[in-house]
Amino acid sequence: MLRLVPQNSTTILSFLCLKSRNTIVSFSSLSLSEKLLSVVAQKGYQQPTAIQAEAIPAILAGRDIMASAQTGTGKTAAFTLPLLQRLIDKSSSDEQSKAKRASVLVLAPTRELAVQVNTNVSQYAVNTDVSSIVIYGGVSIDAQATKLAAGVDVIVATPGRLLDHVRRGTLNLSDIEYLVFDEADRMLDMGFMDEINAILKQLPAKRQTLLFSATFSSAIFELSKKLLQKPLRIEVDKANSAANSIEQVVYAVDSERKTELLCHLINKSAWQQVLVFSRKKQTADLIAQKMLAAGIEAKAFHGDLGQGAREQVLNDFKQGKIKALVATDVAARGLDIVELKVVVNYEIPFVAEDYVHRIGRTGRAGNTGKAITLYSEDDALLLEEVESVIDKRLPQQWLEGFEPDLTKLEPVTRKNSKAAQRQRAKKRALGADKRRR
Repeated sequence: MLRLVPQNSTTILSFLCLKSRNTIVSFSSLSLSEKLLSVVAQKGYQQPTAIQAEAIPAILAGRDIMASAQTGTGKTAAFTLPLLQRLIDKSSSDEQSKAKRASVLVLAPTRELAVQVNTNVSQYAVNTDVSSIVIYGGVSIDAQATKLAAGVDVIVATPGRLLDHVRRGTLNLSDIEYLVFDEADRMLDMGFMDEINAILKQLPAKRQTLLFSATFSSAIFELSKKLLQKPLRIEVDKANSAANSIEQVVYAVDSERKTELLCHLINKSAWQQVLVFSRKKQTADLIAQKMLAAGIEAKAFHGDLGQGAREQVLNDFKQGKIKALVATDVAARGLDIVELKVVVNYEIPFVAEDYVHRIGRTGRAGNTGKAITLYSEDDALLLEEVESVIDKRLPQQWLEGFEPDLTKLEPVTRKNSKAAQRQRAKKRALGADKRRR
């Protein structure tokens, strides 16, 4: 069942979950070549996810799209596969001797996400002549320039380093035909609007633009008006929702006992991998130190670490050398850890939409996952914000031996004051009103 609704000169296609449709969609029915279908089969993909089934035909038809889907639902393949198909079709009609100039640009907010997307592009393109490069800061810009000079079809980049190449003259974006914004909401949260505007000035006006995000805010809708031409909005899940495969649990505990409770849960449940979220880099370092002192191998993961150190820590975590990875929101975007079972919100994020992204690190690709939030009274307003965004109550429960001391009164931070809550509620209401117009 699908519904066609006009809104703000944007054609909106609202889709129910794929399971609710009578037609069973297969990859072979999506007009993909055998070169791509063979890779899909080798990866063991049985049938497309909801976002893939809806986005792939729309992209192949040349439409601009604004797509929302929960993290872990295959949205990278949803834009990578059809764009590779368009490049394959183009190469068959072009002169083979013609030098390669990038025609696909994928923008990602973090180095980790950019690397992950480029890895997927390379894997899907293995049977083709399509080449790609990932561009991000913290590594040699000259080495990247050399690869660009050799010619590539697809560029996956973070905005800042991409502009560095444009300003140095080592990259020309005038041949870009397909522009993708992956996790566009995070780009705005990280303050990339100036960079986005600068990049847009370098791109041809005639292009196909695809905007993907797990959450939609009023700022995203404003950005879409600037980027997209008569787009389709594809929504396969309720906006800003968490996957049904994720069990969400909230434990009430005194703030000074959060680390103790976290270590207890890890030991009692014998978790082998736990991704722990904090709001600040210093807090991440402190949590990791406390966990190490308690006998649990843990390391912090945040922006103050060099690129080499971040890659080493992440590899150690994936290989099981580290049991707990304590990360900030910025560092954790784009992390794709196979079969990660547990995510812990040591602190509730100040930006409620980040909760959806955090817990979306588990329960991916049809697997089940668990998201645990450690809640103290100081978190009351933040929890209300989260519940408002996901439109779901998350009742608190006590764990025996870690019951909170109700005689104590937690301090209220400035960002979590009632005045701050009113400001956030007003902003949400104004954003919702704009979207309705």
